[in-house]
Amino acid sequence: MPQLKLAALDEEDLAVISAQVQDAVLKVGDIRYYPRDRHLVVAMNRFAWDKEEKGPRDAKERRRAALSFARAGELKAQNIRQDAKDAVLSLLAVSFTATTAPAGRIDLLFAGGGTLSFSVECIEAQLADLGAAWATDHQPSHQLD
Repeated sequence: MPQLKLAALDEEDLAVISAQVQDAVLKVGDIRYYPRDRHLVVAMNRFAWDKEEKGPRDAKERRRAALSFARAGELKAQNIRQDAKDAVLSLLAVSFTATTAPAGRIDLLFAGGGTLSFSVECIEAQLADLGAAWATDHQPSHQLD
């Protein structure tokens, strides 16, 4: 399977990226913000949902990937222990709330109620796989209420 490379410049694009990073796992220390460049990078092990759509149901994979956001600022973490760099987070979704178009806030929503929220001048995100995939026996599942 070729490596995934996506870019988002609007809410619709960001929804596609959100679907691809759903159930990604990462450590708190994998979140890096570069204030001088106003650039946020999140390294993760994403579940390859795109593989699930194209391959057999028993072919489950994870891939190392990076999700980055340009023009980011005013980062706020809620229910994330920033001092626990090895703590594992499970990413559920990426959402956008417009303020003064094209600006807004992006929220990274994690299992257990954690949120990383930041402002953006506009949506400018990229998701890229960084290497080979590896097999996993576990497929994430969510109980629907």
